[in-house]
Amino acid sequence: MTCQDYKDSMMAYLDNELDAEQKQAFEAHLASCSKCTQELEEFKKLKQITDGVELVEPEDRMWEQYWGGVYNRAERGIGWVVFSIAGILLLIYGGFTAIESVITDPGVRPLLKIGLLALLAGLAILFVSVVRERIYFWSKDRYKDVRR
Repeated sequence: MTCQDYKDSMMAYLDNELDAEQKQAFEAHLASCSKCTQELEEFKKLKQITDGVELVEPEDRMWEQYWGGVYNRAERGIGWVVFSIAGILLLIYGGFTAIESVITDPGVRPLLKIGLLALLAGLAILFVSVVRERIYFWSKDRYKDVRR
């Protein structure tokens, strides 16, 4: 295992959430790795600080103000999403119409048509690549289920 694998389990170690085998492997790694030992000490200090923090429940008035602001932000967010989708659809339609007119025009040289089709193919490949990458990293995100 690498140091990164052990760093991922440091808080579990401090919270006593590792089973006996994992704990033994972690402690064996600590004995041979000064960087991880130092980082564990920093986590211990952080844990001491956060263990002493008390949660203060806000007043009802504060909750009402918060939820009022959330609804306003949601309305604006939905408005921007609808506006963005409409803009994207119009750009796509206009782009395809322009490309179609260039490709079907017999006066346009074949080299320009091939270049335009290659440009479109490259854009399509990049788009699929970015979407695939986003989906992959979203599925591997350790913090995706953390409520903010």
